[in-house]
Amino acid sequence: MNWMEEPLQALLPGILVALTLLQLSGCTVGPKYHTPTVETPPTYKEVGDWKPAQPNDQNLGGNWWEIFQDPQLSALERQVDISNQNLKAAEAQYTQARALLRYYRADYFPTVTTGPSANRTRISQSAPPPGSTFVGITYNDFVLPFNVSYEADIWGRVRKTVESYREQAQASAADLAAVNLSMHSDLATYYFLARSLDAEQQLLDSTVTQYQQALDLIQSRYAGGIASEVEVQQASTQLETTRAEAIDVGVARAQYEHAVAILIGKPPAEFSLTPLPLVAPPPPIPVSVPSELLERRPDIAAAERRVAAANAQIGVAKSAYYPLVNLAAEGGFESTAITTLLQGPSGLWAVGISATETIFDAGRRRAVSDQATEAYDQTVASYRQTVLTSFQQVEDNVAALRILEHEAQVQEQAVTAAQRYLDLANTRYTGGVTSYLEVTTAETVALSDEVTAVNILGRRMVDAVSLVQALGGGWDRSALPARPECCGKLTSQLR
Repeated sequence: MNWMEEPLQALLPGILVALTLLQLSGCTVGPKYHTPTVETPPTYKEVGDWKPAQPNDQNLGGNWWEIFQDPQLSALERQVDISNQNLKAAEAQYTQARALLRYYRADYFPTVTTGPSANRTRISQSAPPPGSTFVGITYNDFVLPFNVSYEADIWGRVRKTVESYREQAQASAADLAAVNLSMHSDLATYYFLARSLDAEQQLLDSTVTQYQQALDLIQSRYAGGIASEVEVQQASTQLETTRAEAIDVGVARAQYEHAVAILIGKPPAEFSLTPLPLVAPPPPIPVSVPSELLERRPDIAAAERRVAAANAQIGVAKSAYYPLVNLAAEGGFESTAITTLLQGPSGLWAVGISATETIFDAGRRRAVSDQATEAYDQTVASYRQTVLTSFQQVEDNVAALRILEHEAQVQEQAVTAAQRYLDLANTRYTGGVTSYLEVTTAETVALSDEVTAVNILGRRMVDAVSLVQALGGGWDRSALPARPECCGKLTSQLR
């Protein structure tokens, strides 16, 4: 009989037992996962009579900032994907989650180890038993062992663990998408705020020029004895006050420029944002029904995946109530001579199965199970709160855009009326009907109304960006990797 035939005959029952256990491994303990229910309204309350763009009219897509049709903004947004450090950190966090998933997924397979050894031993001549044939001899011992161990996943502990970490990796992928959306939205917000200040700066500089011309005229009139010194001081005060306001705009403008620099991964000293006054209103933003928001927001997807992961952890905790079954096999070669180590007579083997069951643990398993259940309830509550907050953010920004659009129309009428008031005041002052105080009052009102109009336009642009962010920025849940352990790189999808 060949030296391998006997081991194979002995191994056959063990193999059959192992196959039987693998067939039984379909028994998985723990609750079956269902996506938590959330109350979803049929429509957004604040849409009202405001008619945003329909999804079929204008799709946000991945590069949602292109709807603003601003080449300078688009160029900056592309740099975020390349250089933003917060985004790189989120990518590294996702990569860590994928690696952790692969670590636990390795439990699906047997673990094979080896530990070669070589020893030379001399037996003492005084060692018992007396007269033994081994007393006083010196011999070599060469061993080449292989050990195989495998946990039979009868109760689904391994599968539930892998399932939990897979869902956590998917949540991390959604977190990455949320960070990506946040970084792009922040850049667009700072960009439009800077452009709004550019428009305000342009308005104030133009007004300073007009006030300087008015001061020159009044000084000439004063020199000719037509105007009083009070009028000269009024015009001078108004000029210097407006000039100070124009200078003060630079403080906030510089801060927004610095913020944009950081978002594209550059030191502020190496970046300059070309002034570009804001003139056009925001484009229509497509607003879908609230139920679609659950598939469009990466933060909602991340929260839901964490619920699924917590549900799987309940199964892991439940599996601790059942025996842990391990299969083990050992084989290899042992010989006193290296030349005969790999020959048939030097072979050795052993195979076995073991089961471990906890009989008493003073409530430890119950505590772990309760903790897993409460952790699941916590993630469900967080998921539902995330959904509610998402609805609120959409409603807030839809309301803001709708109200600001109406306010802009009314403010435009105020600007027109203020300009008419200023024209009349100038005519009355030139005709000697009134003092220059009426002119300065009209100029102050006109400037205030124009600045307000500029600020409203800036707020509309910022709220448009916020609405895009609240709607998910064109992201879709289908972007989540189904198997992040093997094919879940998202960098290409995000860029």
